[in-house]
Amino acid sequence: MTSRTTLALAATVSSCALAIGIGAPAMAAPAEDGEDQAMVSVFHGVPGMTVDVYANGDRLLGDFKPGTVTDPQALEAGTYDIQVFEAGQGPDGKPAVEKQVKVPEGANATIAAHLSADGKPQLTAFVNDVSATDSGKARLTVRHVAAAPAVDVRAEGQTVFKGLENPKQDTTTVDAGTISTDVVLAGTDTVAIGPADLNLKEGTSNIVYAWGSAADKNLKLATQTLSDTGSTPGAADTNGSGAAVTTNSSDRWLTGH
Repeated sequence: MTSRTTLALAATVSSCALAIGIGAPAMAAPAEDGEDQAMVSVFHGVPGMTVDVYANGDRLLGDFKPGTVTDPQALEAGTYDIQVFEAGQGPDGKPAVEKQVKVPEGANATIAAHLSADGKPQLTAFVNDVSATDSGKARLTVRHVAAAPAVDVRAEGQTVFKGLENPKQDTTTVDAGTISTDVVLAGTDTVAIGPADLNLKEGTSNIVYAWGSAADKNLKLATQTLSDTGSTPGAADTNGSGAAVTTNSSDRWLTGH
């Protein structure tokens, strides 16, 4: 059965065009063979739709499932024609979304496909802060990309981010180690997601995505971890029970570009 989210994605996102208008990140990706490059990841946060992603006519990601974030890939700076199909429908079918993506020089970014606060699919480009942290510390960033009202984020029962709205983010540095987190409706103790344990290793940048739909009762957390040297991240999809399931994409994307 075609989900309401799938129909909305095909109807509303297909006319969008994305240009990542972001400034220089804290750490630029290294260039290879003299080429100006960027480091880019993609997070799929639209529930109910498994997709294939094509760039310049070549398949980059197959069976890309909601809750998954790709490994970061070094790309030559430039413009890419991106097509997103329901899994198995490309490249000869009609894409659910087709857009032009501009990858700027020196960026470290994640492109998030997600729902707006009122449940409409959209794309947001976030800059990833991969600068070094102090000894014994880790960076924690939370991105609200769910069809849900404003939220507070708590760690070990203490509020660390207040009134976070879609599609905003907030960040802080915390002591490295395992912490228990949950997401509550802003100004209340009503838990929307969690609790979930996060293992924050020293010197890493940890990005938590609150995604899904409150109306459809499928809110979840997904995490992306980046080291301060730009090494490969891990990703986890957490169903609110605290048990993390690895969801890293093994596909390389934009290979050969």
